[in-house]
Formats: sequence, structure tokens, C-alpha cells
Amino acid sequence: MGVRVKPSIFVGRFIVLAFAFFCLIAVVNIFPLSKVMTVQAAVGRIAPRNPQTINMGENTPKQNSTQTTVGSDFIGNKFELADLRNLYLAPIDKQKIWAMVRKKARSQQKRVLVTGGAGFVGSHLVDRLMLMGEYVICIDNYFTGRRSNVEHWEGHPNFELVRHDVEYEYTAEVDQIYHLACPASPPHYQYNPIKTLKTSSLGTINMLELAKKVKARFLLTSTSEVYGDPEVHPQKEEYWGHVNPIGPRACYDEGKRVAETLTYAYHRHDNVDVRVARIFNTFGPRMNENDGRVVSNFILQALKNEPITIYGSGTQTRSFQYVHDLVDGLMALMNNEFKLPVNLGNPDEYTIAQFAEYIRNEINKNSIIKNLNATEDDPQRRQPDITRAKNEIHWQPAFTVKQGIQETVEYFKINLPSL
Repeated sequence: MGVRVKPSIFVGRFIVLAFAFFCLIAVVNIFPLSKVMTVQAAVGRIAPRNPQTINMGENTPKQNSTQTTVGSDFIGNKFELADLRNLYLAPIDKQKIWAMVRKKARSQQKRVLVTGGAGFVGSHLVDRLMLMGEYVICIDNYFTGRRSNVEHWEGHPNFELVRHDVEYEYTAEVDQIYHLACPASPPHYQYNPIKTLKTSSLGTINMLELAKKVKARFLLTSTSEVYGDPEVHPQKEEYWGHVNPIGPRACYDEGKRVAETLTYAYHRHDNVDVRVARIFNTFGPRMNENDGRVVSNFILQALKNEPITIYGSGTQTRSFQYVHDLVDGLMALMNNEFKLPVNLGNPDEYTIAQFAEYIRNEINKNSIIKNLNATEDDPQRRQPDITRAKNEIHWQPAFTVKQGIQETVEYFKINLPSL
């Protein structure tokens, strides 16, 4: 005979379960609401940010992982960073030994002309082309370039070093022309403004005539200075600029604008195959120690325990890219079919005061920072929009400012024994 259960037991259990169920529903509904209320209250306390201001704490140099390679497999210019470091950071007596270069059949080897090839950027481009196994002709008048930057290749069967000024005609059978020749730092291009204008105009005409004659692809290294003191931020390639045509910087700014005009005139009229790179602030080993640029100035002043000098208030901004990133960008553009101007720069933006503090903290915490009078026509904001570079030539900077500064400091310590 089965056990008989009283109905009151069922009623009691039902009441308990029902109460638990309603409690659960209440918790689920109330808790998210309280979270939303908390978030809304927090958001309400955040002041709206002016898009024209820069938060000094947000744009500190990134601390990403260290780069160990440069270039890309697609272009064929990928190498271990150590291979390049041996060329610019090795003790000077060991730089006389040729580095190992790739062997190419003569039919596969490009003949490449680099004007300004003994300069800061040009010498790094020459290194990369040589390691790739190309035949390189380096021409330079040594106004700002240095023979020592490329002498480790002298005598190599794939290398020619020619002392020549691009103001005068030059002839060679080449497949590609990288036209870098022109002083790029204010003290140098203002030293002889007429010479600077001739280099940008006559020099560009002579190299375009050569490209036309031998049907070579021509790449002009233009500059972010074509944007002048920009009224648009960040700067896109479509922006026409805001330049003072009669100021002390005009010999360089307008000279490069003329060079761009000439480049596209030869393209439209004579069907010359052209590329234009607009280069933003670049730094790295082989910078001239007296070129007056922000990075070299700050580093050397800190190393010498001198005041780090800022011209103006220091609120003006700049974006700094490491030289290996620039070389990657130049080669990506040269070996791409895209013909419109392309910005090559690092979009990370810093105020000059912020950058001075960073250099001091990295190199010499005892250095003092000193403000001097502002220079005339000094751009107040400078930051590239690199959307076109990402989309069209598949390039973006990879090196952090921190890693670049470390290598640049190392270079100056090796090559300037007085430090």
C-alpha cells in the first residue's frame, strides 16, 4: 500500500519555488540597470574634449616589441636588422669589409641611380639596394652628404660612387631613379637659398630628362613642408598647403612644390613614369650632428649635458619616423603602380616640449630644458594622414620612437668620441 502525501506539503513547496523564481527575476532586471546607471553617471563626469588639444599623457612614445627585421618579402628587401646595424653601428675600421649581398643574374639585376646617395636617408637606401643585389650608382656633391656614409661599399663590383652636382646634366643607363638630392634641414637649406632652389628645380629637371631619355621610373622625395603651416589636420595628400612664398623657409618649401609640379608635367607631357613621396620628420643613424633638426639637437644636447633648447613655447607638434621605416616606404612606392603623391611618416604626434622631456628622461635626467625665441614660419602642427600609404602601397611604420632613439644614441656615441 502506497504512502499518502498531504496536499499542504505540495502547496508549501510551490510557494517556496515561486518566491525563489520571482527573486531571481528581480536580481536579473535590477543589476544591469544599476550598472547602466553607474556608467552613465561616470560618463556624465567626463568633460568634452576639444579635438584641437593634445593630452600630454596620451601620446607618449609606444613601448611595443622591438623590431628585428626590415623590409618585406613581397618586394624582396627583407633583411635582419642586425645585417644593417653592422653597416652603421660597427666600429669604423670594420666597416671597410663588404657585407654579403644577394647574387643576381645580370638580367635580373636592376640598375638604380640614387641622387644624394651619401646623405642621411640616401645612404640607408643605398645599403638596402646593395644587399638586395642591385647595381647602384650613388651621386652626391657632399654639401650635406658624407663619403663615409657609403665608403663601406667602395670597390664593390655592384657599386659606383660619383661626385656630381645634380644642377648639371648626368647620363647613365638606369632602370630606376631615386631623386633625394637636396639639403633638408633649415640651417643647410637656408645657408644658400638660391642653391637650394636650383637643386630642387634644375636638379629635378635634369633627373627627369634622364628618366625620359632612358625610360627609367622616377621617384621624387618631396616633403611635408609643401603643406607649410597647415590649416588642415592631420594632413592628407589632397590638401594644397598654406605656404609663405617669400619667407626664410620658402627656398625649400616652394622648391619642393616646384619639383612636384615638374614631375607631373613630365608625366603628363612626356609620359615619364613617376612617383612622389612626401616625407615627414625622419631620424636615425647618420644624421648630421649639426643639421639643426629636433631629434639630433635634443639627443646631442642631452649627451653633452647641455640645455635642451626648444624654439618657442614647445606646444607645436611633430611626428617622427625612424629611417628604416622611410626606406621601406620609398621602396614600396617605387615598386608599386600608384602615381599620386603619398605621405610617408609616423602618425604618432608629440608636442616639442613633450618630446624634449622624453629625450631627457631617456638619456640624461639632469639636463634642463630651455625655451628660446620661436623661428619664423615654424609650422604649429604636423601630422601625416597615411591612409593612402596603407591602402595603395601597403605600408605603415613599424619601429617605435624608443627603439629608434636607442639606435641613434648608439650611433652618435660611436662616431663622436668626444661624447
